[in-house]
Amino acid sequence: MSTLKLFRLSQEVRPIIKRNFCSAFELQHKNPTQKKVNPIPQAHYGGRHTVSMLPGGGIGPELMGYVREVFKYAGVPVDFEVVDIDPASEGNEDLEYAITTIRRNGVGIKGNIETKSEDLGVVSRNVAIRNELDLFVNVVNCKSYPGISSRHSNVDIAVLRQNTEGEYAMLEHESCKGIVESMKIITRENSERLSRYAFEYARQHGRKKVTTIHKANIMKLSDGLFLETSRQIAKEYPDIKHNDMIIDNTCMQLVSNPHQFDVMLTTNLYGSICINVISGLIGGAGLLAGKNYGDHYAIFEPGARSTGTAIAGKNLANPIAMLNASVAMLKHLGHHMHADAIESAIIKTVNDKILTKDVGGNSTSTEVIENILRRLAETDLHWHTGVRLGQN
Repeated sequence: MSTLKLFRLSQEVRPIIKRNFCSAFELQHKNPTQKKVNPIPQAHYGGRHTVSMLPGGGIGPELMGYVREVFKYAGVPVDFEVVDIDPASEGNEDLEYAITTIRRNGVGIKGNIETKSEDLGVVSRNVAIRNELDLFVNVVNCKSYPGISSRHSNVDIAVLRQNTEGEYAMLEHESCKGIVESMKIITRENSERLSRYAFEYARQHGRKKVTTIHKANIMKLSDGLFLETSRQIAKEYPDIKHNDMIIDNTCMQLVSNPHQFDVMLTTNLYGSICINVISGLIGGAGLLAGKNYGDHYAIFEPGARSTGTAIAGKNLANPIAMLNASVAMLKHLGHHMHADAIESAIIKTVNDKILTKDVGGNSTSTEVIENILRRLAETDLHWHTGVRLGQN
């Protein structure tokens, strides 16, 4: 096909693509300017919080069942509003309702939500939730468990990932048959916001260095802007060391010497890559919690976003990542006593070598939960009811 014919064809189909494109992403971009809303709701009814629970697909529902079991046993003052999203749905009604509940409750916990439909009008549920609620940063603390054998020990890296743009902006279309354009969006505003969050995070958590991960040698404008912005923000934090590294080299350095990293500041796709590499280094995807924050809302989930469909219903899923996500949620809500008790029970269970197969053990999911409950029963803490845990 000649260049002229290709151009004419592109001009003819562009209006059609534009209509379909706008329709497909109306949900995510109907509020382009963040409106001022109330802060996270304060606990009501005797100090209880209501949290939106989105089980998702695969192993999500059974992991959420374990969270509810542990919370009930520990007397955690949290009530869940459960919202199921049909992965095969050809519409966005379930998604819109889920977003409404999170706006109402302020906080959510979720599994990975499948999007099986290939219809252009059906958006990725996970990406849409993050974009619509402006959850601009994903924080994953990648820390080794002493009780789990892994390729590297004493790893402690915080990955701060841009969560709402980059390669996951979902702005792609077929300009003409066989030619697909996918847009990678990097904005100075969001880059500044994320960079400042990373340096503030480092300062507040006693971290010494922030490393910006990029591919600015090839993507000179997009990644170049991200890198330039992080360097400018770094000047405001002279007490925090800053360097940068190309994503290719980063993966090699993570495998060979992960201890050189402290806080990693990444774009969307690079963050996903780094988190999964580090997960493999310290034991597996079933350990880490992911925390998604915006100015007004927060959602907690497993750090390595996988549905685990192949092991769903087989009593093999590792419940630790989802439980760690629930602990992070409790700390966010201010329920530190319950959070610390559950976290301690998880660590003791790992040290007891009660582990699922994915991290070198031979225990079932329920056996891990039973041991966590047993460890919780040993605590000397007294709950708000005044009754020691484990007593009748």
